Parts: sequence; structure tokens; C-alpha cells
Amino acid sequence: MCATAPVTILSHAGPTSGIADHKMNDTAAVTPDMAEEPPSIRRRLAAVVFADVAGYSRLIAMNDAETVRRWKNLRTKVMEPLMLQHGGRVAEIAGDAVLIEFASAVNAVQWATQIQRVQHALQDKADPFALHLRVGINVDDLIDDDGILQGDGVNIAARIHQAGAPGQIVITASVREFVTNRLPLKFRDLGTPPMKNIVKPVRVFEIQWLDSGVVQLLPQPHLQWTSRPTLAVLPFRNGTGDAGDAYFGEGITDQIITGLSCSRSMYVIARNSTLRYTNRPNDTDLRQIAAELDVRFVLDGSVWRQQDRLRIKVELVDITENRSLWSQRFDGSGADVFEFQDRIAASVIGALEPRLRAVEAARAGERPTESLDAFDSVLKAMSRLYRFTDDSFRETGELLDRATALDPGYAQAHAYTAWRLNFVLGENRSSDPARDRAHALAAAERALELDAEDPFVLCVAAHIHGFIGKNLDHANDLYDRALALNENSAFAWGLSALNRSYLGEADDAAGRLQNVWRLNPYDPMNFYFWIVAGIAEFVAGRYGECIAWTRKSHRANPRFIAAMRTLAAALALSGDEKGARQVGQQLLAVEPNFHVGKFIEWYPLRRPEDLARLEEGLRSAGLPD
Repeated sequence: MCATAPVTILSHAGPTSGIADHKMNDTAAVTPDMAEEPPSIRRRLAAVVFADVAGYSRLIAMNDAETVRRWKNLRTKVMEPLMLQHGGRVAEIAGDAVLIEFASAVNAVQWATQIQRVQHALQDKADPFALHLRVGINVDDLIDDDGILQGDGVNIAARIHQAGAPGQIVITASVREFVTNRLPLKFRDLGTPPMKNIVKPVRVFEIQWLDSGVVQLLPQPHLQWTSRPTLAVLPFRNGTGDAGDAYFGEGITDQIITGLSCSRSMYVIARNSTLRYTNRPNDTDLRQIAAELDVRFVLDGSVWRQQDRLRIKVELVDITENRSLWSQRFDGSGADVFEFQDRIAASVIGALEPRLRAVEAARAGERPTESLDAFDSVLKAMSRLYRFTDDSFRETGELLDRATALDPGYAQAHAYTAWRLNFVLGENRSSDPARDRAHALAAAERALELDAEDPFVLCVAAHIHGFIGKNLDHANDLYDRALALNENSAFAWGLSALNRSYLGEADDAAGRLQNVWRLNPYDPMNFYFWIVAGIAEFVAGRYGECIAWTRKSHRANPRFIAAMRTLAAALALSGDEKGARQVGQQLLAVEPNFHVGKFIEWYPLRRPEDLARLEEGLRSAGLPD
């Protein structure tokens, strides 16, 4: 329980008692002649959630100790951690019922849907002691009497949940107004059912669920991460002191993360979010890093590379318990680097999840190539690509050509080749667009032929087919396969969001991006995903939100013309012609050969009206035809 949340514990006397009756009795005593409100009473608009366990008295009669234990675990291990994530506070607990306050109706509904989804995922349908929550949500002007919430709004929340079945969420019409167009939910109108002690009619809606008991929401794996081990793999420190070898330690870290992320039994922070800790002092407090990344476990390590010899030291720390769970030193020749990655990844999985199946550990040990020189070339290429200069594009091309020449069977090298060409074409840096489009598609297909089970390879191929080939439906299928293999891939969620934006499915895209922000909060590549968010808002016609996202992307990477294109168009369509022309001039300073007609000809927005608005905005920004 949150230490700062005021909590009142009331006795439980069955499913019809607890918070609801406590509040009803208080309300019954109120008359129009009551005295002026005392100074301790404060009013505020808030969302209030009432949740209780359906059939709690029956479960208590069957096995009271087991029922109480499960209810406590559900509250403390699932409900309360998710509540804190959404800024809620416990206002009251009474037996099997809990009253929670949120500052936002959107946060309240997000919390409720997450709780029900987690419950459904964790429940065994054949378990006679399974707990099923009923949830009611209302928004109203409430009385805060020294931390105790009262008023008609609370009474309504404590009654409306009875209109739904166990495992359901019932909301008032006012809540529905707040969340419509903000959350991708479907609702069923329940009318105005009679409610005890509620005089005025209250229209209520039920959030619709599939037959399987799953809410009709975009799949978002982070809703269930609270029940999984959470791990951050920090960049392995370079023990030799040679700055030129820094990228090597980062690459080893990346491969370990890639292996661990394939396990669905843990949540692993993406590499780019931990890169900010590369040059951390040796005495850095790991607890602070864990708090910033919101993880319980941290894998820390160091790499010594001298000629053909390698030494890797790793330590797995449980931050909550402030103790080392496991540490080990690996020694060998430079040619054994991939064996090191296999052994470290498998050992960490074994330390965190003793019950993981052997096939998952084997999957974590998959190596991308046997050629260390090819691997080395790919790492160097990726350290240069996002500079977006002619030199950086040339250098990365040479390095990736070297990697595929050294190891023609290296799937990720072919995928990175296609990924690089995506930027060369998108940033209008190609001297022969037709040739480079064909090359990108061929490289993506070659990568798939070599390893169709690699989520990164699948994502790059999907993006190339969607962005360059305009085959958006095929791209969707490839993204689905990638996410089936690794639902912890921020890259897959982000790129699939872009594809949904091209299709005009803005809300779907926005939901997918929520997974990106949670998986990879500090990714230097977020400038790319911020423009994805901007494109989603553009196709939705929400120009203010589009401008905010694209400005953020532009500030992070001023040479990224994709951000400038969308920003200029959104500014023009929002009425800010002066601002649009300023951004248009900045775009032309980076890419003087930009022409609206040529760009619109190949840009993959599917809906003609979206493409027409984009063209109109770019022309209004003063960009040449």
C-alpha cells in the first residue's frame, strides 16, 4: 500500500456491506438543513473507482484463509503497483472492496482495463477459488473530508458495477465522454438501471470484451509486465581504457539483451535506453539507475579486450533486496565472443526463472554470425548511420558491404543494409532511387531467406515492403510475426505503429507507441518514433498534437527531414503559415532538391484524403512543386 495514501479499514460483513453501504448510510443522514460545511471539507473533481470481488462470501465460506490470501496478493502485487503507475491513490478498503481516486478518467479506465486483462491472463478457468473483479468508474465533484471521499459521485461508483457481470467494467456516461477518442475502446449501452439509494437516473456503459474475456483493446504486453521479472542490462564497461573499443562492449551488451528479450518470461529494457549509462562512474548507485528505468534486476559487467583475448565479468543484482544474486567471469579468445553471449544470457535466465523451459534458454543463445569481423563492421555502421550526412551514409554503406562480403549468410547484415537504404531514400539522398529501391527490397528478402525467425529481420522487411513497396498489408503480416516472436521489441511496436499510420489507423498506432515508450524510455532513436506519433496525429487530423510530436523529433535530430516535412504541413494546415514557411526553409537548407510532387508520388499514405492534405500543407509551406 502506498505509504502516503490515507486508508480506512472497515469490517467486512458480506457482499452487500463494506464501502458501498458505509457510503449509503452516510448519505441517508444528509438533509437540506445541515450546517455549513466545516473547514476540513474540501471539494474537487476526480475520477473514482469502486472494485470488489464477485461472490466473495461464497469463496470465504469455501476456504476463508485461501480467499483472503489471494485477495491480498491481488491488491498488493497487481492492483496497487498499476494504480501508482497511473497516479491513483487508495481512498478506502473494506473487506473485498476498494475505493481508488484518480485525477484523470482516462487513467482510471486504463487502470481498470489493465487489471481485468492481467486477471484474465493469470486465472485458471478451472480454479474454484479464482477471483473475479467487478469495477465501477464515475467522474464527479467529490468531498474530501480529511482524506475520506464522500458524496453522490462516490455512491454512484459504488452501485453501477452491479449492472455488469463478474470480470466486467461499468462506467458512467460522463466517464465515456472523457475517454472516447482517447482510448481505443468499445462500449455497450446498459441504459439507466435502478440503483439503491440513487434518485436520479444514471446512464451507464459496459466496456466490451471478447468471448475469451479479453477487452477489445490493442494488445499491449506492458499491461502484464508487473507480474514478470524486470531487468536492465547496463552497457558493459570497457576495461582497457581504449575509447576506440567502446562500441565493442556496447555490441556485446546488445546481443545479450536480444537473447534475453526473446524470453516471454521477463521484461528487458532495450539497449538504447541503457546507453546513457555507458560512461557512469564506478561508484554509481545501481539503485538510482534501477529507479530511473523502473526495474528490479540489473545486470552489470565489464569487458577487457587485449589482442585476441577476452575477459568478461558480469553480476546480477536484485535491487529490491540490495544483494548480488549471481556473478561470474568468462575468459577466452576473441573468437569465443558469441559463446560468451550464449553462456551469459542462459545463466541470467536461469537465475531469474528457474522454471524456464530449456528451449527458451537455447533461443537466447542464438548467434547472428560466426564472423567477428562482419559483426564488428555492423556495429561500426550502426554507430554512424543516424548522423544523416552524406559521409555517414557512404561510410555505413561501405561497412555493411564489407559485413555481407565477409559473411554472406549473416541475416542481420543484409537487414541493416536494407534499413540504411530506407533512410537514403527517405531523406532523398539517393542518386538512383529506382536502383536503391530494388536493392533495399532484395536485401530485405535475402535477410528473410536466411533467418525468418529473427524479429529484427522481420521488422526491417516489413518496413521496406510497406514504406518502399507500398505493400502495407504484407507489412502488417510480417510485423505480427515479429511480435509473436518477441513482444518485448520496441522496434517492432514502433515500426508497426508507423505502418498503421500509413493505413490511416491513428488510434491503433498510438496504442502501439505506448509499448515503445515503456520498453525504451531513453532510446536515442526516439526521434524516429516521435515522428511516427506525429504522423499518426496528422492522419487523425489532430494538428496541434502532430506539431508537438514533430517539434520534439526535430529538436532531437535537426537533420531528419521526415520530421520537417510533417511539421511544415501540420503548421500550414493549422493556420500558422509563417511558422510553416520557416520550417520549409529549414528543410530546403538540408535537402535543396526536395520537390512536393516527387515526394507525394512515392509516399505510402493509403487514404487519398490523407495524401491530399499532406500535399496541400507542403505547398502552403512554400515548398517547391
